[in-house]
Amino acid sequence: MSEPLVTETPVMAPKRPFWRSIVAVAWSFIGIRKNSEFQEDLSHITPLHILGVGLVAGLLFVIGLIVVVNLVVAK
Repeated sequence: MSEPLVTETPVMAPKRPFWRSIVAVAWSFIGIRKNSEFQEDLSHITPLHILGVGLVAGLLFVIGLIVVVNLVVAK
């Protein structure tokens, strides 16, 4: 009797596109990024994630600046 052929599917790590979006936006705020990492991000993350994370990060940046200015002016 022959045994049925069992094909194993490779186990892939779960994709984390939202986390990759946060990292990509953080690197873009700093202004440094390797081209190879940029190309890899293009294949894993969606523009909607980038837009959302970018808007939230920009809003947090502006709020942080307002807080710092208020602290400096209050003294």
